[in-house]
Amino acid sequence: MYVGRFVVVGPEVGAYRVSSRSFPNREITARDSALTVGPTADAPETDNPYVSYNCLRIVETPAGETAAFGNGSHVDPIAEKLELGYPARDAVAESLLALDYEKDDYDTPRIAATLDDDGKALIGTVRKDALVVETVDEPTLVATYEKNAPEPIDFEADGATNAAKTAYDLEFEHAVCAAGLVRTDDGFETAIENGD
Repeated sequence: MYVGRFVVVGPEVGAYRVSSRSFPNREITARDSALTVGPTADAPETDNPYVSYNCLRIVETPAGETAAFGNGSHVDPIAEKLELGYPARDAVAESLLALDYEKDDYDTPRIAATLDDDGKALIGTVRKDALVVETVDEPTLVATYEKNAPEPIDFEADGATNAAKTAYDLEFEHAVCAAGLVRTDDGFETAIENGD
């Protein structure tokens, strides 16, 4: 089944995976406190605005560290609102509503999740027909296609590397790259799986 890009979030773990039929020549790179999706060196040039973006950012908020992740440019305003002290629900809802679903040929939903250092997890999506933002207490998935409403998923990971690999290896078609995130006593740990 092809579900496109997806996020998974639970009280201890998070993951984001790029699955793509149209733009498979992408990878995730680490820079500062962000993970960024972008074209590989051998990717054909494109002016598609949805190909490159920060997919995960960890920010300091008035309440502590929080990770924000998702499938597009909305990750940055979510992270910025969190830094300003917005509650996670408001940061996700306002950013998704402001940027709306992607205006491409498929009306691709935007998906996002947050996880704070107390284990509070939130997941959201904006589709052509709905805005959904939910607090979750078990691993939950939302994808751009087919599974575009949050649903529980069996997702366990021992460390960020395992979270990225587990997301990459899920039996959805056209895996390109993945990011993993776990909450530890020392803060968040992230990892990248580019399918090398």
